[in-house]
Amino acid sequence: MGSAKKDSTARKARIEEMRRAEQSRERRNRILTIAASVVIVCGLVVGGVVLVRSQSDDGGSDTAASDSSAKGKFVTGKDGVKTWQGKLARNHVTKAVKYASEPPVGGDHNQAWMNCNGDVYTEKLDNTNAVHSLEHGAVWVTYNADAKKADIDALAAKVKKTPYTLMSPMDDQKDPIMLSAWGHQRTVKGASDPDVDTFFEKFVQGEQTPEPGAACTNGLSQ
Repeated sequence: MGSAKKDSTARKARIEEMRRAEQSRERRNRILTIAASVVIVCGLVVGGVVLVRSQSDDGGSDTAASDSSAKGKFVTGKDGVKTWQGKLARNHVTKAVKYASEPPVGGDHNQAWMNCNGDVYTEKLDNTNAVHSLEHGAVWVTYNADAKKADIDALAAKVKKTPYTLMSPMDDQKDPIMLSAWGHQRTVKGASDPDVDTFFEKFVQGEQTPEPGAACTNGLSQ
């Protein structure tokens, strides 16, 4: 009888010990679950903050300036043509772009190009649209207030009869008349300067064209 009582007491003790161990495991599991939940929540909070900041930064990109042509420089050849030595980005962007030269010769640009099928514009163009025209192989003739009217008229006549060209005023450029193609640029003395024809012959749909044969119509027009 005494032995049975001892066995019962021992069994109860083992059961109680097992219960305490189980309770201890449950407490540890609850602690681990809570800790994991805290880590996950913190991660979500941090991720959300980063996402919001990223979206905020992207939202401001419509007006932010980007210098897409800064990694490089112009090198002037014996023929007077300046060639951009460096990478010219070709991303489509909706923001304003601060170019490394005026007029620019390439870089990030708007997805819409300016019509360049012999188009002559009387107002300054948005550089991001004109650069897209250069990507299609156009030559861009620009002039400032110092250019002579006779030269402007003669160049306009030449542009009008030359596909893959466009012309517009550019008050900020340093020289009266400048010719630009993707990655290339030069100054000319006037409409009768033989370098005008040379530049047109070499760069209208020239080897420098990133997208040869791309359209110069169905774009933007003033």
